[in-house]
Amino acid sequence: MRTTTEGAWPELRSRSLAVGSLMIRLLAGPLVIAFAAPAIAAPDLLAQNPLLQDLPAPDNEVYRTMGGPELYRAACAACHGVDGTGAEPSTLAFVEIMPDFTGCSFATREPDADWIAVAHDGGPTRGFSPMMPAFGGMLRPEDLQRVMDYVRTLCDDPAWPRGELNFPRAMFTEKAYPEDELVWTVDTSVEDGPRSVMHEVIYEKRFGPRSQVEVAVPFGIRERPGGGAAARDGWVGGLGDVALGLKHALYHSGSARSILAVAGEVKLPTGRTRAGFGGETTVFETFVSVGQALPSDGFFQAQAVAEFPTASAFANELVLRGVLGKTFTEGSWGRAWTPMLEVQAKREMESGEDWGWNLAPQFQVTLNTRQHVMANVALLLPLTDREVRETRLYVYLLWDWFDGSFLDGW
Repeated sequence: MRTTTEGAWPELRSRSLAVGSLMIRLLAGPLVIAFAAPAIAAPDLLAQNPLLQDLPAPDNEVYRTMGGPELYRAACAACHGVDGTGAEPSTLAFVEIMPDFTGCSFATREPDADWIAVAHDGGPTRGFSPMMPAFGGMLRPEDLQRVMDYVRTLCDDPAWPRGELNFPRAMFTEKAYPEDELVWTVDTSVEDGPRSVMHEVIYEKRFGPRSQVEVAVPFGIRERPGGGAAARDGWVGGLGDVALGLKHALYHSGSARSILAVAGEVKLPTGRTRAGFGGETTVFETFVSVGQALPSDGFFQAQAVAEFPTASAFANELVLRGVLGKTFTEGSWGRAWTPMLEVQAKREMESGEDWGWNLAPQFQVTLNTRQHVMANVALLLPLTDREVRETRLYVYLLWDWFDGSFLDGW
């Protein structure tokens, strides 16, 4: 006799498949737009801001000889304040909350290119207020870079890593940069045999200059071996092993364009093990991650992981991952496309054990104007033991929630 809980699995299967289908549909529209829609230039709003009417003419060569502090005072201080904390609201001709450039938590997260994009093309180019005017008709990108070099000095705490070290997130290799993100991953088998649809939701919260906490919750459904798709008891679902982690960046260098972090994680045996979800013991995991910028918007990231189950019946494992990628943009600061090639190797820490190798070609694309919502599509291809390991399709949806709500900036 089937219990009430088992009788609910067909409904759970339908819901899980529906959730996976919904995720694909959520990605499909923006991805089609990403392929088809040209970059839209923000309007030149410089002439509409009454605070900027006393500036020299756009072709005035005085801008070419001014340093960053002088350019900031001439073009930015009227709204953003001489000290970078924002002008007094009573002195502004509009109602906006000015950001604080001296606040390191805000001012260090984004790379120079994002700041320059907003200054050059105006706030709408990143889904922000149109009261941020476009200075592109007056200042060249190299002039704005001098302004940015000065703005960077307003945060006087060198412990905060620069946004240039926040490289695109690969599907499996964890990056070294501490981040505020919510990532929803769906993966499914693409070969014949028992099918499955797995989900994982990861919440990341940064604290302090270099640290991050993380919670990962996996769940999904799978077809029982030998169970027909039409059979009511052919599918089983449940929760996997919940993981709690802590990451800390030990080293970062803007000049060397590199970052290194260490982390610890504990996986709790919360999974429905008899149904094939999760392990049967608590697992402690430590890892080291590195990131290195390469010329022409390229990057390399690597991770070494050691896993230690608490039960002696399970072997310790070593996992090595690496990813090489390059970011392309539409125009100077438009939508970002990042193809990546990821390699993963895994073996038990026992003498004579062989390495199992995987290859994961993938690409990430920013979906909205603000570029804080992204998607990645990857194929996990086994290179060894292919007779017992399957190819799987992975898709994630990433929301960098520090930059605004999910619906902002589209």
